[in-house]
Amino acid sequence: MSALRLHLLSVHFLCCVFASSFITRNPLVFGLADCRPDQIQALPQFKNEFESGGCNLSDYFHGVMCDNTTGAITKLHLPNGCLTGTIKANSVLFELRHLSHLNLSHNNLTSSSLPSGFSNLNRLEVLSLSSNGFQGQVPSSFSNLTKLTQFDLSHNELTGDFQLVQNLTKLSMLDLSYNHFSGTIPSSLLLTLPLLSHLDLRGNYLTGSIQVPSSSSRLEHLFLGHNHFDGRILEPISKLTTLKELVLSFINVSYPIDLRLFSSLKSLLNLELSGNILSAASLISGSDVPPNLYRLMMKGCSINEFPKFLKTLQKLERLDLSDNQIKGKVPEWLWSLPRLSIVSLNNNSFNGSAETLHNSSVTMLDLSLNAFTGSLPSPPLSIRLFLASRNSFTGDIPLSTCSRSYLDALDLSYNNFSGSVPQCLSKFKILNLRKNNLHGSIPNTFSSNSLLQTLDLGYNQISGQLPSSLVNCSSLRFLSVEHNNMKDLFPFWLKVLPDLQVLTLGSNTFYGPISPPQGPLGFPELRILDLSDNKFTGSLSPDYFVNWSTASSSNKIYGDGQMYMGDYTNDLYSYFYALDLQYKGLNMANEMVNSFYSAIDLSANNLGGQIPESIGLLTALIALNLSNNSFTGHIPMSFANVTELESLDLSQNKLSGEIPQELGALSFLAYINISHNQLKGVIPKGTQISGQPESSFEGNAGLCGLPLQESCSDTSVSPTQWEKQEEDEEVLNWRGVAIGYWPGLLFGLAIGLLYTSRSG
Repeated sequence: MSALRLHLLSVHFLCCVFASSFITRNPLVFGLADCRPDQIQALPQFKNEFESGGCNLSDYFHGVMCDNTTGAITKLHLPNGCLTGTIKANSVLFELRHLSHLNLSHNNLTSSSLPSGFSNLNRLEVLSLSSNGFQGQVPSSFSNLTKLTQFDLSHNELTGDFQLVQNLTKLSMLDLSYNHFSGTIPSSLLLTLPLLSHLDLRGNYLTGSIQVPSSSSRLEHLFLGHNHFDGRILEPISKLTTLKELVLSFINVSYPIDLRLFSSLKSLLNLELSGNILSAASLISGSDVPPNLYRLMMKGCSINEFPKFLKTLQKLERLDLSDNQIKGKVPEWLWSLPRLSIVSLNNNSFNGSAETLHNSSVTMLDLSLNAFTGSLPSPPLSIRLFLASRNSFTGDIPLSTCSRSYLDALDLSYNNFSGSVPQCLSKFKILNLRKNNLHGSIPNTFSSNSLLQTLDLGYNQISGQLPSSLVNCSSLRFLSVEHNNMKDLFPFWLKVLPDLQVLTLGSNTFYGPISPPQGPLGFPELRILDLSDNKFTGSLSPDYFVNWSTASSSNKIYGDGQMYMGDYTNDLYSYFYALDLQYKGLNMANEMVNSFYSAIDLSANNLGGQIPESIGLLTALIALNLSNNSFTGHIPMSFANVTELESLDLSQNKLSGEIPQELGALSFLAYINISHNQLKGVIPKGTQISGQPESSFEGNAGLCGLPLQESCSDTSVSPTQWEKQEEDEEVLNWRGVAIGYWPGLLFGLAIGLLYTSRSG
């Protein structure tokens, strides 16, 4: 017992020494110089309550501030993702009773309820627990936090009603958005919270109406979108004359919204009504619309005529009319609005041209998915992002697109442009000219200061070779030239590009080997490789995939399941890209694949030799197509490590031996085709394999078992065995290598260069 006590005292002592020495070595760490030793000691103790091995210690201490008189911790803001686990009921955190500001947002405190211990921190003025995955009801004891002015529980899985805030009379900001709160908004909410200026209840299951007190309100920002209101909620809101921001997107009311209800909101600057039905009559006259609107979002509102009232909004800066049914020409007066900067008109039925764009002040414009014809209009002089995909524009790409000094993202894909590829490729960050009728060669004009991140020239009539100056594009992540008339050797020299993640050369006349003279293939960041339907020859070395570290990992890049390829932090737009892959046996253009994966397509070439055992290192691989080649030897046992695999096509090769029984354990394998090889033995048992059609296994005279009609006799067919001891050892070696690699990074693939905006 004495030894244990001595050990605990030693740990306690070392903890204090460590914290003190950390401050001594880092005198500039924010606020720590004022902290008492016992307060500093509590910080690593709290950190050690969690799985926080990946947390940077200096960042952890950086968000701490202590009172310069008492030495007590008053502010604690832990970095995103620093904490993983659950907050214990007796956590040392709840002993920091002098805290006035506490921010634990964007950590990983999942699958746990909110501890009632937070109510001990009754000096809190600011409490943010958003984006943690907290579940269940908010403890009633939270009503003891009567000094709170800002309270953020957004993006969790909390349930219940709003009784928890009834006593929090000093609240100026309340954010309960994107949880599972239900019921009606209490009539006393605004009455009992007289100082409330910011209320966000989006993304819940709220119903009914809302009651507004007759006394004046200070509410300026009201977010109610993505709920299920079934009462008359709009008329009471029209009494909140102090509102500057009103978000009512997707509130699911059963009646058309009349814009004239908001005529009393003279201070309103931002109005979001997307996903609702709007009254047609209210879209005509602008006399009753708040005159100072700078942001108006009416996406998906079943509008079929261009709203005439917009002409009166001389302060309008951002307009979203996408996903409606508006026909005809865009009125010229729209481009004359003096402050208009961001316009989205995509997915309507606009036609004609928009030649008056030239003198507009617009900086971001989306005209995609319409019926525009003729020549592409000259973009505005100040344009930064110009999206005009999926129209019927014809002619050459105008030289004016090259002369726009601010233009760095241009999407003209899925049109009928002809002529040559513009010479100014190097000036863009994002260039998508996919599926047009462009011809000639790709200009060899990429400069050393190029910021190009994405170049998509797929599905044109381009000939020649890949330009050698592409090595200057050190930021390049996405390169697609598929379905053209190019003739060249495999571009091993592109491996110098540090961020190249997608390379698609399919359906051209590339030729020669795809294995370097020695060692594995480079391209450590590569996640998508499509070399299908070319004339590549040779074999792949056993260690071919050893350097593909990112395809060996499963860290998701973005929570929405899509890969962000643009180098922009502005939430107004982001970029996603198209690929056509042989996926699950179908030649398909992926419209919106909301999953993270790596994919390889080497089909329809003249490749031979054995399939590399190092394929087992690609644990993030979801689609592999090696069909229509001349691969020989056995199907690698290392496929057992590729547990995310959904699509496997090895058909039309010269593979022999038995099918590894481990393939039957790949639970995600929805499509498999190994037809027309020289395989024999028992088809592995498993729901995913036995559910495949017979055609997936035909053309292998020695195969038997479901789903084929040929049954396996006990005497003629034995379980899978290794034919050579050396093979057994080789597979075990590759399994060992696979264990040594990271779990890794799955790739999010999505279609089209899309312009997306954050809405309520």
